[in-house]
Amino acid sequence: MSDSSKKGDKRYDELLNTMQKSKDKWDEEDGIEDDNDRMLSEAIGLAIEQGRGWGAGEKEAYLEKILDDDFIPPLFATTPEEMEKSGLQDAFSSLIYDESPTILMEQFKKKGNDAFANGKRNKAKNKQFYRDAINHYYEAAEWAKKIVPMMAGDLAQADTDEPTYTEEERDGMVSAIYANCALAHMQLRNWGYVRNESKTALEFNKNNVKAWYRLTKAYEMLQYWEEAGDALDSGLSVSGEENNKDLKKLQRLLAVKIRKARNLRQQRERARAQRVANVKTVWKHCKEGGIKLGRIGLVASVTEDEQDDHDQEESRWNNHLPNSGLLPSTSAGEWSWPCMFVYPSHSQSDFVKQMGESEMVALRLAEMFPALDDVGGETQMPWDFNNEFTCSNLAIYFEIHKSDQDDRATHPEEVEVLRDQASCMRFYEASRALKGDEGLEMANVIRAVERKHLYQQRKAWKKKHGSLWAKPDPLPVVRVHPAMTLRDVLVDSRMVVPNVSVAPPKMHLAYRLQSSHYVLTISFLCFSLVPCHVSTLSRKASRARGLSEGSQGCKCHTAK
Repeated sequence: MSDSSKKGDKRYDELLNTMQKSKDKWDEEDGIEDDNDRMLSEAIGLAIEQGRGWGAGEKEAYLEKILDDDFIPPLFATTPEEMEKSGLQDAFSSLIYDESPTILMEQFKKKGNDAFANGKRNKAKNKQFYRDAINHYYEAAEWAKKIVPMMAGDLAQADTDEPTYTEEERDGMVSAIYANCALAHMQLRNWGYVRNESKTALEFNKNNVKAWYRLTKAYEMLQYWEEAGDALDSGLSVSGEENNKDLKKLQRLLAVKIRKARNLRQQRERARAQRVANVKTVWKHCKEGGIKLGRIGLVASVTEDEQDDHDQEESRWNNHLPNSGLLPSTSAGEWSWPCMFVYPSHSQSDFVKQMGESEMVALRLAEMFPALDDVGGETQMPWDFNNEFTCSNLAIYFEIHKSDQDDRATHPEEVEVLRDQASCMRFYEASRALKGDEGLEMANVIRAVERKHLYQQRKAWKKKHGSLWAKPDPLPVVRVHPAMTLRDVLVDSRMVVPNVSVAPPKMHLAYRLQSSHYVLTISFLCFSLVPCHVSTLSRKASRARGLSEGSQGCKCHTAK
């Protein structure tokens, strides 16, 4: 900018400031005696303000707005959404309609009533009349919302030939219009819209009995029995409507179903209270005993249309859902844990609902994989063609899911340590909801929450490592002596109970330790067992026979 321009702007600003001071001086000396003086003072003030030009940041904001790729000038808008984004929707509406909001509301309401009446009289049952009525009612409701209400004492002094409304009367009018809209939707059997429009009507007037009736009918057709009962009770609680014939008739018709729905809700609430108490008990036991709990993502994709063989990924992740949400239990002071035995070499698995903490691992293996009676005998598993799965031929491992650096980013396929009781509760309830225990709607909500959690995990991993293809290192495994109890393994500092099966077939590290071994994974506790030569196992067992505390009987193997 040149020096002459700067000097000109400075003189211009000084002139505006002088004018403002003169105006303030006149207002103080003469005062504002009548409407003419007030209007003149406002006009002078507006001229001074407009003469100042752009305010601080106004020019930049305007340029940013018009240069935005999503900005569409109002003259070129082709849809109501585009017109609304322009910020001039009301201004253009005032050019189309010259009447006041009150007159326009009455006109559109009359059009809606006429269209609805034509639909009732039409012998061909043309549904278009009801669709037209709905559109007119929507227009009437929008204009009704723009009516400026008056105070009750000002109605008699209103200098206008148009109808005037208090705020309560205006809200009652809006409520009636939305109730009519719900009635038109009932003729089209759009029960979801009947529910929504009835709710909107009741937001403006809680005493609209017709809206309560139509809301109850919508819930009845949608088979939301408990909500229907609540709507019935609310409608009958309106003053003077305790014996409303239509509501009473619906109440008699739906009484049994409503009672059953409410009983089921009470049962669900009692069951949830019991689950909360159980989770708290389990968490307390784990905290006191030094047992670490973990989890993995319950979904494998962030969006529905995600590529990379979406169906296969989801099925690989959700194979644990039938057994997710199971908690360890206690009886007479003895804790029992659910375990899943996975045999990756044969793509098979077994699930043990309860395995006591004081139970020796070797005893469980002897029960599941008994020794052969003779040299030519066969094992009980039909898939064990080589008859190798016997208790004396198994070595035991568990995976180290999390290193000592617990604050590092977690890959979506890794086990995430649960750090507090709240996160444990969320995972437990989410796993139940995804199984469908709480209904389809809740399952969809939990799926959205889990996808958000997965997205945050991916984002943190990408920020740290650049790509999801940068997989974490293979999991090391720890060998466990069969004479150890389940609790000895649980309290090991390297042990994290993952709650799900995480070892993919034929890719587990323990499977690669010895080519002649076969892997057995106990998930929820995540052990791995492999057949060994009897002589080797006996020698190692004899050396470690006296070890029974934690990691004293464990030996760590890492990937090479």
